[in-house]
Amino acid sequence: MAQKPSIPKGTRDFGPQEMSRRNYIFNTIREVYSLYGFEQIETPAMENLSTLMGKYGEEGDKLLFKILNSGDFLRGISSEDLASGATGHLAAQLCEKGLRYDLTVPFARYVVQHREELALPFRRYQIQPVWRADRPQKGRYREFYQCDADVVGSDSLLCEVELMQIVDEVFRRFGIRVCIKINNRKILSGIAEMIGEADKIVDITVAIDKLDKIGLDAVNEELREDGISEEAIQKLQPIIKLSGSNAEKIQTMREALAGSEVGQKGIDEVEYVLSKLSNLHSKLELDLTLARGLNYYTGCIFEVKALDVEIGSITGGGRYDNLTGIFGMPGLSGVGISFGADRIYDVLNQLNLYPEAVTTATQVLFINFGEKETDYSLPIISQLRGQGIRCEIYPDASKMKKQMQYANQKGIPFVAMTGETEMQAGKVMLKNMTSGEQKLVAPEDIAASINS
Repeated sequence: MAQKPSIPKGTRDFGPQEMSRRNYIFNTIREVYSLYGFEQIETPAMENLSTLMGKYGEEGDKLLFKILNSGDFLRGISSEDLASGATGHLAAQLCEKGLRYDLTVPFARYVVQHREELALPFRRYQIQPVWRADRPQKGRYREFYQCDADVVGSDSLLCEVELMQIVDEVFRRFGIRVCIKINNRKILSGIAEMIGEADKIVDITVAIDKLDKIGLDAVNEELREDGISEEAIQKLQPIIKLSGSNAEKIQTMREALAGSEVGQKGIDEVEYVLSKLSNLHSKLELDLTLARGLNYYTGCIFEVKALDVEIGSITGGGRYDNLTGIFGMPGLSGVGISFGADRIYDVLNQLNLYPEAVTTATQVLFINFGEKETDYSLPIISQLRGQGIRCEIYPDASKMKKQMQYANQKGIPFVAMTGETEMQAGKVMLKNMTSGEQKLVAPEDIAASINS
């Protein structure tokens, strides 16, 4: 017996109803992005590895899916190389391309490559899949969509403010209660200075960014393994545990980082953004443990958590001043956010927040009684489609029971019947599949009956 086919772990199939829901997510985000003047671009699924490597930190590089060179990819590889087990060295020889890990680095590459065509500041959005060789678990997939918006070519903190307004509006439309967490990499750099470990900023941020996942004890142990002194770890504890209102946290950090110029600048930036967003509908919280483990962030960083569902962050982003410099264009600052469409999909499913229209594809099914009835129905169906009513006719003149079962299985709310009596009257028998009510309706009144 042939083995039943399967898909790789960390990937998913999406059927028609699921795609309707996902398109609702994409379209909602797309509409809000457009309201704020963002324009859409797309980049290839695969990039040169030279574009991707070294942009996500050591841990991120390990999660890149690498693509074997086409043709005889082993040409030039000695048997000694194969036997050595040096996977990193071999991968560099066998793979010149990789699947994109996120949309931000490809966007930076795009900006540098197309700089002469762009009017700065450039506001772009991008909705495409990305791939990470991660361990699959709840809310974490190897293939998933990101919905990014970035502004490049401006240092203004108003860009951060508008991106947070976008986040607030998107989740307001979805009906998801969220907490938007904000921090600043300059504050984290100031903290590293304060505890005497300025050169360990990457190790510190990578470790404390895992606080929600592994807990404080495990974070402290990781800091020790990274060579952070016990004295520095103890100095870090009050900051990790800091509580209170945003204003209280800012005041405490101003005093704690009094000797750090970079730390004070980070506090100024966060305070500005918080002051401009004081009337935001969503909860906005300064979280000093938020680090966003990617190395390219340099200023404000953001993360969004759903309040009513246990799941990881559903949106994140931040300011990056140095990213395009890696591709030969220094001094071009950018800031961006990324909605995790797959996690938002899971949240909407758990909370059952989809509008009814989203989960209904066909609104009315025309029963097929035969050729004569079909000829009568087709012009009516065409007229309804012109009025924006989603309708279909059953393709075969099967038994009535089978056609009604089809309508029930697909959740079609209305069934239209055009038998001899209806045709003689020039009307259609319209049945409401929820209430069971049937009534004769003139073709020109069907749309109104369905919409009401």
